[in-house]
Amino acid sequence: MTRRRSSAEALASADLAPATGGTCCKSCRWAAAETIDVKYYGKLDLTPLACTDVTRSSFINRACYDKAQQFMVVQLKSVYYPYCEMPAATFDAFLNAPSMGKYYNANIKGTGSDGLFDCRTHRLPKY
Repeated sequence: MTRRRSSAEALASADLAPATGGTCCKSCRWAAAETIDVKYYGKLDLTPLACTDVTRSSFINRACYDKAQQFMVVQLKSVYYPYCEMPAATFDAFLNAPSMGKYYNANIKGTGSDGLFDCRTHRLPKY
């Protein structure tokens, strides 16, 4: 079972203490923010998305989702791909599928611009 970890949890668990041994102040928290390159999208700050590291798939490494925007990015090997207007139930089913790869190929990926959640034909969120 994969564990969902929000960007806020990642920040809280990261070792952000300065070299002086003190505690981290608000101004140094930005250093732990994560920005990724998403194919067909560009730079994306993951702060609004909840990310799950995937260890039980041979080609899916990570899935991040923003419930409010119904937006998912999935990391396949080293490349992140965007999916738009994806209901939370679909994302949850993807994470809990016996085979994430089979579920992804059958219910998310699609082919070309006829993909069910292709951001070229669905509303692309603005961050």
